[in-house]
Amino acid sequence: MNTRGMVWLAVSGLMAGCLVGMAQAQPAPPVRVLINPGDSGEQSRVVVYGAWKTAVEQALRKDRIANVTVTLSNDATADLGATRSRIQDIFVAPAHVIGSAVRYGYIPVLGLEKPVQAVLVAPKDSPVTNLAQAAGKRLGLPLQDSVVTYLLRGEVNAANTTIKRHFGALYETRYQDALLPCLQLRRCDLVVVERAVFERWAAAGEPLKVVLESKPVPGLSVAIREGVRPGPEAFNASLTEALAATGVSRAEGAKLAPQTAASFDYVSTLGYFTPRSLPGASVVDAKTVAQLMQRGGSYIDTRTDAEFKAGHVPGAKLVPYVEKSAKDADFDAKLDQFDLARLPTDRSAELIFACNGAECWKSFKASHAALKAGYTKVYWFRGGFPEWRSSGQKTEGG
Repeated sequence: MNTRGMVWLAVSGLMAGCLVGMAQAQPAPPVRVLINPGDSGEQSRVVVYGAWKTAVEQALRKDRIANVTVTLSNDATADLGATRSRIQDIFVAPAHVIGSAVRYGYIPVLGLEKPVQAVLVAPKDSPVTNLAQAAGKRLGLPLQDSVVTYLLRGEVNAANTTIKRHFGALYETRYQDALLPCLQLRRCDLVVVERAVFERWAAAGEPLKVVLESKPVPGLSVAIREGVRPGPEAFNASLTEALAATGVSRAEGAKLAPQTAASFDYVSTLGYFTPRSLPGASVVDAKTVAQLMQRGGSYIDTRTDAEFKAGHVPGAKLVPYVEKSAKDADFDAKLDQFDLARLPTDRSAELIFACNGAECWKSFKASHAALKAGYTKVYWFRGGFPEWRSSGQKTEGG
């Protein structure tokens, strides 16, 4: 071999070694952690978030995971969607979010031994003593993504009605303590809060009574996605140690306790499940959706951009449904935003609307909007992307 060939081989070997080194030096993707402290006041939320963030980061460092991104959330509706898209790796959240996560491939590890129970509260001199007598009354409640509102909705649905239909007027606020003035000023006839909040009010001398109570559900809990390092058992051990060191349980006034999937059976049955039918639309399954797309049907994904990027049906078109209305069959579409101009102009085109499963109302509402706009071949894929994924169909993104 001549000198030029030897030099070329040496340079090639050096380049190959550099490429291998670069490949080896690529950082691992970050472990994504979402923390939703619940409905406590803004100052309490910041304190709770900071304590849990420190503990989770310490636990992951002990498991030799340094690349971590932690997000503070105050939007449990978006968090519920994230559990179905599996965008986050670890959730620290109220029971209804963890209950949803368990259904979509997450493993609960531990939580606060501090059960949450929703109670319907009225002034002590109120003639209302049960849910039936509360019909037509003015109700104060946290926003619809609150675990308290979630629990009340379950009790009201069990009585074969809806919150909007049963009560005469609704007053919503983000923080539960803001509901006390609503009772004091008689702007609300009843309010729904956590039992711990009611007991604090009663201990301060407020003349109140409980009209209805839900079953208790777990307090703030932690779940990790299947397949994510360090795994549930190792993470449980390191997180328990970190929580003890950072004093989270003392700050929260509760001990830590292991959690299992069974702990969330009750709350997971109270989701905002959509109706099973939509007049004018055909409800379809994953197999039928694949057939419709093969013959030219348009798959309209109504989720968020982040959810779409995390995973979607090949060939799907993203047309987000921006949802502000209640998750209810009698929702007010004027509160929402949906760009009908991004749909095909042909009103006889086959359109498949989907989002994130039977608990996601965006595709139901988008289907309703398309029907109202005159589209005649509307297919509602109620199971959405989770059903598509679990049926073994190909996906893109993520």
